[in-house]
Amino acid sequence: MDNKTIHEGKVTIKVPEFEKITAKAPVFYNPAMELNRDLSVVAISVFKESVDHDISVCDVFGGTGIRGIRYAKEIDGVEKAVINDLNPLAVELAKENTKLNELHQVSVCMEDANMILRKCKGKFVVIDIDPFGTPSYYVESAAASLRSGGMICITATDTSALCGTYTEPCIRKYGAVPLKTEYCHENGLRILAGFIARTFAKYKKYIEVKFSHSTEHYMRIYAVIGKGAANTDESLKSLGYIAHCKNCLNRIVFKGLSPVIPGKCPICGGIFNVGGPLWCGEMYNQDFVSSMRDTVNELVLNKENNVIKLLDTCFEESNAPVTHFEIHKVCKNLKTSAPPLIDIMNLLKKEGFFVSRTHFSPTSLKTDANITELKNIIVNLKQAQPTDQI
Repeated sequence: MDNKTIHEGKVTIKVPEFEKITAKAPVFYNPAMELNRDLSVVAISVFKESVDHDISVCDVFGGTGIRGIRYAKEIDGVEKAVINDLNPLAVELAKENTKLNELHQVSVCMEDANMILRKCKGKFVVIDIDPFGTPSYYVESAAASLRSGGMICITATDTSALCGTYTEPCIRKYGAVPLKTEYCHENGLRILAGFIARTFAKYKKYIEVKFSHSTEHYMRIYAVIGKGAANTDESLKSLGYIAHCKNCLNRIVFKGLSPVIPGKCPICGGIFNVGGPLWCGEMYNQDFVSSMRDTVNELVLNKENNVIKLLDTCFEESNAPVTHFEIHKVCKNLKTSAPPLIDIMNLLKKEGFFVSRTHFSPTSLKTDANITELKNIIVNLKQAQPTDQI
C-alpha cells in the first residue's frame, strides 16, 4: 500500500492512496471531510474555553488519525487524545502519524467502538463519533459513558435514510418517520438530534445543541450534555412532529411525543404527511456560533473561507423557526416564476416577519410567515413588477 503526505491544519500525516473511497477500503483519508474536521477543531476550541479545565478527547473511528491528531495539536488544553479504530492497518498508520507529529498526549488503541466507550466510562470530556454510515449503533454507549458537562460530536452519512428516500431504514435506525420534502435535510438533521436526545434521556441526561449543519453527503451535530431527571424531562418537550401538505406546501410543527395531529391541512384540505419524532428545539446556539466565528481567525484552516461562510449563515438562521421554504418550489405551486430571493426577504421584513437565509439551500429562506402569507408576498411582488420583467 503506497502512502502520500497530506498537510491539513497544523498537522502532516501519511495516508494511503486509493482511487475511490469506499467502506471496503482497509483504511482511508477522506479529503471531502476536511471542512468537517476544520469545523470540529473550531467547535471544540470554543467548548474548551467554556470549561475551567483541560479536556480529554476520544476519536472513536480514528482511521488515519487525522482528526484526533488535529485536536491534540491545534486545540489548547487537550491533555489527552485517544484515537481508536478496529482495523489493525488504521491503528498502525495512526501510530505512525502520531509519532510524525511528535504528540506525546495522544494514544492509539484497537477496540470495538462500543467497547471503548463502555470501558472508559466517564473518562472522556469530548466524544467524537464519525463513522462510515449511521452513528445510531454507538449513541447508546456514548450516552452511558459521557459525563455531564461533556460534548458529543456526531456525524451521519446515511442521508438517504434520514432524508426520506428510504423510510424503513430511518424507522429502524432512528425510531422516526422521515419526510421527503424540499426541506428534507433539515428534517434529517432534526431526526438525528431527536434520536440523540431520546437516547441520552434514558440516563437522565439531556442535550443542548450548540451547532449543527448539513453539508454535501453528511450531517453533523455538536451538543453539550447536562444531567438531572427534571431538566431531562423538560428538554424532551422539544421533541415533536412536522405535518406537511404536499398540495399547498403548508407545514405545521406539533410539539410533544403524542400530540393530536389533524389528518387534513386546514388551508386546502389536502392530506397531511407526518414526520417524526424529531428535535423541534434550537439547532444552533447563537453565542456559540458567534464564538466559533471569532475563533476561526486564531486557527490555521485550509477551508477557512468555507468555514466562515457556513458560520455566518448559521448565525443568521440561529433564531429561525423550524423548516424552511424553497422559493422555486413555492413559485411552482403558485404557477409563476420566482422573483429575486432578496426582494422576497425585504418585503417579508417590511411586513414585520422574521426572515433569514439558510445553509440548507441557497434558494431557500426561513421565516415565521406561514405558507399563505409567503404566497401573498410573492404574488404582490409579481404584480408590482413592470410588464417587461414578467
